[in-house]
Amino acid sequence: MNTSPVNRLILGDNLEILKGMNGETVDLIYLDPPFFSNRNYEVIWGDAGEKRSFEDRWEGGMEHYIGWLKERVEHMHRVLKPTGSIFLHCDWHADAYIRVGILDRIFGINNLVNEISWKRTTNPHNDSRQGAKHFGRITDIIYFYAKDSKVYTFNSQFERYRSDYIAAAYSKSDPDGRRFKASELSAAKPGGDTSYEWHGCLPPIGRYWAYSKENLNEFERNGLIWFSPHGRPYLKRYLDEMPGSSINNFWDNCVFRSRDERIGYPTQKPLALLERIIKCASDEGALVLDPFMGGGTTIAAADKLGRRWLGIDQSPQAVKVTEYRLNRQQNPQGQGDLFA
Repeated sequence: MNTSPVNRLILGDNLEILKGMNGETVDLIYLDPPFFSNRNYEVIWGDAGEKRSFEDRWEGGMEHYIGWLKERVEHMHRVLKPTGSIFLHCDWHADAYIRVGILDRIFGINNLVNEISWKRTTNPHNDSRQGAKHFGRITDIIYFYAKDSKVYTFNSQFERYRSDYIAAAYSKSDPDGRRFKASELSAAKPGGDTSYEWHGCLPPIGRYWAYSKENLNEFERNGLIWFSPHGRPYLKRYLDEMPGSSINNFWDNCVFRSRDERIGYPTQKPLALLERIIKCASDEGALVLDPFMGGGTTIAAADKLGRRWLGIDQSPQAVKVTEYRLNRQQNPQGQGDLFA
């Protein structure tokens, strides 16, 4: 199969599918491979009570696991466009081995963009128990690598300010109730004519006005200057014009939004998590690949956000679940039964 199909769910071994894909055709890859955790996951599917279980146990040990995954990631690197990126999701069992033994070797350490810590839940519980000799493990790692750190796609993401921050920083308001923050008008370094007196004020000692006199007059004409009780001017920055807080590499609010989002798939990830990844690392119309599709969250998020997509999984159940999710998302008024 010397092609790169789009908007398709493929049942099969992702290694063989990847080998048949054209190089440099994919914009973004997210993979959540089986973790090296020696656990069995079980789930009851539907009213029929069909019991499904799968193992992420690797009898050959860590060396076998890393070799198995590395071969697949090599082909993922090949199919990525130069502007593309990969997000690899793992936990503490093998994260160091995956980074050093796979990602740094294939993508290069200079192309590591972020090591993201994802908090799996907002609830305070964790996996530590009374008497356990470790702190509770409530985060996973997501490695974000660019194929080429000079040209990769990245769209800055923001989240709403916390209510306590708004109360403290945006404590002032205009007569119409519009909230604003009073920002300093001075700067540490001069730039042009910035040491003048304005409204009887000079910049603080050792500082300069950050704007020219013409700009300050323009701000005042537009109602953007606030004067303190002592007569010092400040620039108004309105809350409703701010994009929010820049997102950092600790993600603690990408969780399930409601019970209805859960489909019962044991390793299902929240839509909020995949939406953030897809928005930041791809543009509308881009091709998103998930080679370990599982419960189909990547595919559902990509379709919702106007991206093209390709999902691969060797489990017939995973393909069936994802197809159902897509149908339900694309036809919310339609009737459908995953287990019919």
